[in-house]
Amino acid sequence: MKRLLCIVQLSLVFVFMSYNPALSARVPKDIPLDACVFVGKYDPYAAAWVFTTHRKLLEAQRPSFLSVKEVNSFEEADNCDIAIRISQPSTSSVKADIFSTETKELLISIEESGFFIFDPADKIISQIFSTLGEDTPLQKRLIQERTLRLARLETKKEESVKEIFQPDKQDSAAAIITGIQSDVDELPAAIATPQKNSYAIVIGIENYRQKLPQADFAVNDAKLVSEYLTKVMGYPEENIVLLTNDKALQSDLAKYFEKWLWNNVERDSTVFVYYSGHGSPNPRTGDAFLVPYDGDPSFIDQTGYSLKRMYEALGKLPAKEIIVALDSCFSGAGGRSVLAEGARPLVMNLHKSFAVPTNMTVLAAASGDQISSTYKEKGHGLFTYFMLKGIKNEDVVRQDGSIAVSDLFGYLKPQVERIARKQYNNEQTPQLIESKKH
Repeated sequence: MKRLLCIVQLSLVFVFMSYNPALSARVPKDIPLDACVFVGKYDPYAAAWVFTTHRKLLEAQRPSFLSVKEVNSFEEADNCDIAIRISQPSTSSVKADIFSTETKELLISIEESGFFIFDPADKIISQIFSTLGEDTPLQKRLIQERTLRLARLETKKEESVKEIFQPDKQDSAAAIITGIQSDVDELPAAIATPQKNSYAIVIGIENYRQKLPQADFAVNDAKLVSEYLTKVMGYPEENIVLLTNDKALQSDLAKYFEKWLWNNVERDSTVFVYYSGHGSPNPRTGDAFLVPYDGDPSFIDQTGYSLKRMYEALGKLPAKEIIVALDSCFSGAGGRSVLAEGARPLVMNLHKSFAVPTNMTVLAAASGDQISSTYKEKGHGLFTYFMLKGIKNEDVVRQDGSIAVSDLFGYLKPQVERIARKQYNNEQTPQLIESKKH
């Protein structure tokens, strides 16, 4: 019987919701405040009075607030003067708690009861408007708080504008992670032109589940490359997949190379792939593999992600241009490469090991028998440091956000060779791999 009564009451709500002459007569003037009402998940059978009060507050009727909207938290109520929470202390009563959004202070609690469903709802609303009516102390206080809040928000806006137009003071997230600040960590001041059809997969794996040697600065490299893509080359953030450490499993690489790119890339798209981490050869076949977070050099066929597989996936894309940058090596001789225990390092010819599609260019950090070094004083891989330095300083980014790859390679190759030889007594010759022209 009680349930039936509630159903009948609710059905009458929509008949009389818009008509309450007594309320309008008591408080004829609108309240010059913006109100937020906390969203509640109300069961109409158990909380019919709460439901009715909530809906009546949101109705455009006179008297009313300047605006009324639903919110989930105080954080969403920045543009409101008050926040109202409706509850039901008992089966026949309704309670309204009114808060200041500026101080989060409870200003007043109003509780009303009644037999018929409209009684407590109308009484609550009438008291809210009376308490906050013209020239009341609470209204004066709330209007003063609004002035302070708007002034604070305006100050925040001005500070944001200053940050936008003074980007030369902006440090990269990558520099904050390592504590090492290099010149490439300070992003260029130029604002990139958005390239909505550009997509990127950026991978940095520094630590491995199999306790492999650490690939120093690999995560730092990946995060900074991601920042350059968005802030210098105009790639939308939502078009970049950043995979680091345990987020870069073999299954993740397969998912994003073989499904995500295929689902998104179109004929006029540009694709950029960056990998920083260990590479590994298969000693039996000579195939080169990226080593995912869960990779094991002793079972590289089963746990790695081969370059051949990656190039085949990329080759199926309809993109106009694909650039792959690999700050890794595949000889197994050390640096950013690992090898199965007991196996010997290999001499690999990266140019002949695989054929790249006609729309693809590969920048590799070292030749097949070399190792890829880190540039410790800069906090990056040696290859990555000069790649980003070239993008920043050498005018290799075109107006449409694409890279003049041959110009970039022409800059970074001698720089990498010079530092590797001079500081590390090591030979490291970056490679530019393109499809053969027929």
